[in-house]
Amino acid sequence: MTVQGSDSSSRRGRRSSTMGGMPLNDMPWWRWRSNVRSALHMLSDPVFQREVWLAGVDGYGDVTDAVYRLVEDTWLDSWSAEKYVGTIFRDSQEAALVDTAVLRVLRIMHQVGPDAQVGAYLENQGWPEAVRAARDAHVRMAVADGEDPDAPPRTLEVLAIMTRSA
Repeated sequence: MTVQGSDSSSRRGRRSSTMGGMPLNDMPWWRWRSNVRSALHMLSDPVFQREVWLAGVDGYGDVTDAVYRLVEDTWLDSWSAEKYVGTIFRDSQEAALVDTAVLRVLRIMHQVGPDAQVGAYLENQGWPEAVRAARDAHVRMAVADGEDPDAPPRTLEVLAIMTRSA
């Protein structure tokens, strides 16, 4: 038996069509996409890392937090982003950029340890390469979602509100 939605649904027209500019119904797992994008955004911005993470500013988490958001629901630490093309990622090119960023960041996390101070990540010789890979993935995803890739990262509170509100 197939159940179809009613044309007179009380939900129709009440939902916002965007979440911070990103089309809500565009990707089936947009909440996961939002978490991945948030992590990549923070991991891709060296100024943010110095002025927020290194300075210990509250509200944004730390490097380990960002890595957790990057892989927590997606298991991108265990398999390729290609698995999520059409659900979290728009195409194979976007997935490949995310895979590259995940591998670069996880390599450093394994070298310095998940509980290392922010400076240990930023001083790692591979960090600039990880930042570049995260930037490539972040820019591709942000532009595809109609957002400015150069806007400052949002706080974790704002991210939670955005993913809860839709």
